[in-house]
Amino acid sequence: MTATAVPQNTSSQTAPVAPAIVRPSVRQHSIKVEICTPAIGAELSNISLADAAQDPEAIAEIRALWLKHKVLFFRDQNITPMEQQNFAAQFAGLEAHPLAPSHPEADKLLMLYRNLEPGKPQGFVEKASRENTWHADVTYKKAPPRGAVLRCELGPETGGDTIWSNMVMAYEKLPEAIKQRIDGLYAKHSAEHAFGAQMPIADRHAMAAKNPAAEHPVVLTHPETGEKVLFVNSTFTTHFSNFYNFEDIRYGQDFMPEAHHLLNYLAFQAAIPEYQVRLKWRTNTVAMWDNLQVQHYAVADYGNEPRKMLRATLTGAPLV
Repeated sequence: MTATAVPQNTSSQTAPVAPAIVRPSVRQHSIKVEICTPAIGAELSNISLADAAQDPEAIAEIRALWLKHKVLFFRDQNITPMEQQNFAAQFAGLEAHPLAPSHPEADKLLMLYRNLEPGKPQGFVEKASRENTWHADVTYKKAPPRGAVLRCELGPETGGDTIWSNMVMAYEKLPEAIKQRIDGLYAKHSAEHAFGAQMPIADRHAMAAKNPAAEHPVVLTHPETGEKVLFVNSTFTTHFSNFYNFEDIRYGQDFMPEAHHLLNYLAFQAAIPEYQVRLKWRTNTVAMWDNLQVQHYAVADYGNEPRKMLRATLTGAPLV
């Protein structure tokens, strides 16, 4: 960018005015937006995430697009772990995963590694694979993560796609009778339910004590958009906590499968293709999603091929 010359006063009684210093903007070009599907997702280009972290206007624009499209994709982001962490930190505080190791160079990045060479550091998925199930991240916490920024360091030649599903649309498309039935319902979310079966019983009990189950509304109101979101998933959600009026229930005599069937029906909504977008990863592809508005599913179809992913997790708040 060239500075505009400031006209000089040629009067002998006035000192010359120094030219104004114009600093170039970090962002020289506008962000290009390509809509992925009618339901969800947009690919952003003409932007460096390392540079965007230094540009408040770029961050504001990305945030607005994130809220609107719910998941954003960025290709060819050759950034360091610390640059990824710094970009993510512009949107919220960051938190380490409660059950998994952090990256040695960026302590808020979760390592999601598979099939690395013997002796290499192993990440969370290597120890407890829960990738190919529909879920929002860490909903067993009282304050689930606000979102995530995931970057591919190394991916398989084919396979290993990730799918996201729009849970705002999932709620909007429910029959009115179902909306009325779930209005005011709460559900329990449990880490033990998701990971406990893979653990020795002592470790399972210790994990449950450290990560007690959380209760969330089945339909939450998004804190920024005000939209209603269907917030149950098949990985962490175990049961409704207020489905029955227990004062009217005869212990051992009035069990009905209605609640279980309803929960399964609601969790299944994430699997409807019309609500989804699917990403084929490449090295240095970044995905950023709103953990309150979407669920995701990592397709585990790449056999023994290595995969290295780094995820920054945005800190959330208790849900209402």
